[in-house]
Amino acid sequence: MADPTAPGRSVSGHGAAEAAGTGGTASGPVPAGTTGTPGLHVATGDGTATVTISNPARRNAMTLAMWRSVPVLLDALAADPTVRALVLTGDGDTFCAGADIAELSGPEGPRGAQAAAVAAEEALAAFPKPTIAAIRGYCVGGGCQLAAACDLRFAAEGARFGVTPARLGLVYPASSTRRLAALAGPSTAKFLLFSAELIDHERALRTGLVDEVLPAADLDRRVREFTGVLRSRSQLTQAAAKEFTAAEPGAERLAHWVAEAAASGDAAEGAAAFLERRAPLFTWSPAKG
Repeated sequence: MADPTAPGRSVSGHGAAEAAGTGGTASGPVPAGTTGTPGLHVATGDGTATVTISNPARRNAMTLAMWRSVPVLLDALAADPTVRALVLTGDGDTFCAGADIAELSGPEGPRGAQAAAVAAEEALAAFPKPTIAAIRGYCVGGGCQLAAACDLRFAAEGARFGVTPARLGLVYPASSTRRLAALAGPSTAKFLLFSAELIDHERALRTGLVDEVLPAADLDRRVREFTGVLRSRSQLTQAAAKEFTAAEPGAERLAHWVAEAAASGDAAEGAAAFLERRAPLFTWSPAKG
């Protein structure tokens, strides 16, 4: 949920994709099924989809409509063969202040908001292509929930992180708790959940909550650079690694990936490219597998 202690921001909602700095266009088309949903801007370009949380009047807090649009949006991007990586970021100098607390008193109450948030989180975690959260400023509550569901988290210096249900008397979802503990360790997860206090970028990096911390001026460049690296690598390797790190695969899934590797031609292409001293041209995609 949104952190009631985070200071307000006055940020324009325009140019959100440009703020992400990942090579997308500022007014890229929104995938089918998300048109008309305010607060989530999508830009695609150079093989990367940039999804920008843009609700500046509420410090990029997620409304119920925004939560519910996330799985549909991700389904469309997953099916797009031109998209090979996804960046999630916030408009301006705040990543996301969490869920919109004003909606907790709405007709669906906290239970409806939490169910929608968990569905969005799980859809992001299951996205079949690499995902990066590019974080500036506050990453709190549901914002931290979304960031944790990404594969990697790059943060600007000065970013602050918190998980704040203890301020509101809410029970944090079990799946979200386990994901947080897997990233930052049980002790840090308990610190955040018990106290609802915010931690700085240094502690987040030290505990594993984020993967890299950069000067604010360098965050966009680094995200562009790293997504370029990801796009040049085998999607077969990436998709299998995502599945294997998420859970212990059963015999059926192991057999699936053995068959995919044998049929894909990626290994042969990688070896040939290495011997010929050229960049490989991998062809496997999640849509094929």
